[in-house]
Amino acid sequence: MRRPALALLAGALLLAGCSTGDDQVAVNNGGEFRFVQGTPRGEVIPPEERASAPEFSGTLLDGDAFDSTELTGDVAVVNFWGSWCAPCRVETPEFSEVSTEYADAGVRFLGINVKETNQQFADAFVDRFDIAFPSLYDPRGEVALAFRDYPANAIPSTIVLDTEGRVAAVYTAEVSQEDLRSVLDRVLAEGS
Repeated sequence: MRRPALALLAGALLLAGCSTGDDQVAVNNGGEFRFVQGTPRGEVIPPEERASAPEFSGTLLDGDAFDSTELTGDVAVVNFWGSWCAPCRVETPEFSEVSTEYADAGVRFLGINVKETNQQFADAFVDRFDIAFPSLYDPRGEVALAFRDYPANAIPSTIVLDTEGRVAAVYTAEVSQEDLRSVLDRVLAEGS
């Protein structure tokens, strides 16, 4: 009698932990998971309140070196993702579509693949979903730690940078294409 009750309780806890709402799984410094509340949609930080994004560098999945200073002068979307992240399987391909739409408007996309145990999983994800933008391989989460004030340790997380390399918007939840387009249009309009 006691075992079925424990099994039901364990099942209920498992279902409660797999919420499909705005709660997102976050990876902390030790590689453990925790839930954080997602940030509001479409929130753009006023220009006078923006702080410079931390500088970072690393190796892209294709083996090329990358330095964050390459993003300066463009609006940039930095998306933290993992092949193991269920919301990323929806969001990252949608971001790929938006990256193609905004490529000629002065918007650059960069993925940051975090906490991946093997680069082959990240490569397979990019191939499977035909991701159009480059991704930095960050297996130890070092770039995510550099953005810890925003917090980029929630996966997925998306940070939009303005043309001066300042943080213009932060999302710690899955972002819809419509919302991303709205934010990009607002940040692009600032330079007009």
